Amino acid sequence: MELNQLSSQVIKAAITVHQILGPGLLESVYQSCMLIELRDMGIEAQSEVPLPVFYRGQEVNTAGFRLDLLVENRLVVELKSVEKVQPVHKKQLLTYLRLAKKPLGLLINFNEPMLKNGITRVVNS
Repeated sequence: MELNQLSSQVIKAAITVHQILGPGLLESVYQSCMLIELRDMGIEAQSEVPLPVFYRGQEVNTAGFRLDLLVENRLVVELKSVEKVQPVHKKQLLTYLRLAKKPLGLLINFNEPMLKNGITRVVNS
């Protein structure tokens, strides 16, 4: 599946989860539901994927960060349930993309009345 098509499928899954649950729950609840929805769609997804940090070629932290979702080993999905997405959230996702050497990420804030207003695509150029 092409990357843009994959991201569209992830967004579709997120919209389904949001329609069923609505806003206001913990991020961990949305994360579990996203895994179920993606797997039901036949899409491979892993949660809480460790992301080690290297400095000058040396590993300085084996699990310094954890990716909320890694979809098809190509797309990083950072989930939020916050009042407002801040610039630091987008920077966080871009850092994850760079460390993981992945081309595309989605930042999804489930705490929006209309989920489409809570979705941001971030490209690692």
